[in-house]
Amino acid sequence: MNNFIELNEIKKARKTLEKVVLESPFQKIKSYSKNYNSNIFFKREDLQKVRSFKIRGAFNKISSLDKSQVINGIVCASAGNHAQGFAVSCSTLGYKGKVFMPITTPDQKIQQVKKFGKTNVDIILYGENFTQAYEKALEECDKNNKTFIHPFDDIKVITGQATLFLEIINQFDGKLDFLFIPIGGGGLISGAINVFKQLSPKTKIIGIEPKGAPSMAQSIKKNKLVTLAKIDGFADGVAVKKVGNYSFNYCKQYLDDLIILDENEICSSILELKDFENITAEPAGAMSSASLRHYREKIINKNVGCIICGGNNDNKRMPEITRRAKLWQANNLKD
Repeated sequence: MNNFIELNEIKKARKTLEKVVLESPFQKIKSYSKNYNSNIFFKREDLQKVRSFKIRGAFNKISSLDKSQVINGIVCASAGNHAQGFAVSCSTLGYKGKVFMPITTPDQKIQQVKKFGKTNVDIILYGENFTQAYEKALEECDKNNKTFIHPFDDIKVITGQATLFLEIINQFDGKLDFLFIPIGGGGLISGAINVFKQLSPKTKIIGIEPKGAPSMAQSIKKNKLVTLAKIDGFADGVAVKKVGNYSFNYCKQYLDDLIILDENEICSSILELKDFENITAEPAGAMSSASLRHYREKIINKNVGCIICGGNNDNKRMPEITRRAKLWQANNLKD
């Protein structure tokens, strides 16, 4: 059983992050509120410098390292967003880093890592998915005595992600009834659980996974950590074969519900966000707003928070996203 992270630790992390993290807006969204007859708020992590929340966990972790842990260099594996946070951390703190990314990573994310890492970061493209890149990164650490910065299964990383939810508590006067949060490895939702189950325990925390990578759902169902044999990497920010130990323990104990979304429905949500709110969301970033449809009856007249967790969407993917969105819409017009 996991103990909660002390709130003072999360507050300390928030202070550490001040130099690199924007306190992103928690905005009431009129179009969605009207559509769902409720009060819908978006936490706009797509507005971060790196266009995702991942800078929080990466910088908090890397800032905590001592000289002996960084002397040979630091390493991460990422499908894109953690790598950008890692890159900013390396260039800000003056550390030498190496990033392992799957060869399937959208070019936009690779270019962003190069931009933020400057001369401090080298990029290695390896493997078809995050798991293969991750295993290669661990090999690099073993071989050259480097420190690995895990994207989600690390308490310092989770503490960094938790600062997002401390901000929400401070930004919102009332009580949130529901909070919808995408799950990849589970660092983000672990941060939510640590803050809200301590400060607003009546808020229902609803996790969301893509149909092509339901690793948390399978693990909870079998009451043990499950490694999926294969995954659909379309929603690259949340497509992992295996969730983290910490997040599995937090979620099996404290998660109020878990929604599985079809990737085509996520595509429809990407277009909706763009059309109605001019928000550019990557697949993971559009999952919270997509999931509202599944809770339409339950959220009437309620206060609802959605995390727009990432905006790193490669424009080259838009034709496929549009095609998949139309396919989903054609089969769901009644809704």
